[in-house]
Amino acid sequence: MVNKRKLGSQKEILACTFLENNGMTIIRTNYITKSGEIDIIAKEKDILVFVEVKYRKDTKFGYPEEAVNPKKQRTIRNVANYYMVTEHLSLESPVRFDVVAILGNEIKHIRNAF
Repeated sequence: MVNKRKLGSQKEILACTFLENNGMTIIRTNYITKSGEIDIIAKEKDILVFVEVKYRKDTKFGYPEEAVNPKKQRTIRNVANYYMVTEHLSLESPVRFDVVAILGNEIKHIRNAF
């Protein structure tokens, strides 16, 4: 049986490497609060990027990016706001919400996913 937590961690590491290879700087991973988690917080130029990583081995249960539904998006936005407040960042700073969708061995980076 596959350990989902371990597999998820491996895919998040893969996503970090992919993002770094494409010019982003990783600031933090697995930022957890009482209200939720953000998989990756990164920077691209002057933009703070909050990244959700989703993995599926196949499309039996849909595409990975489809799992980032409106409820999940709301949670990520709330956690991002909390991060910005606790890190004393201006809420007017440019931010972006991305998804890294991993389907089998294929990685897709969706900028401005929501």
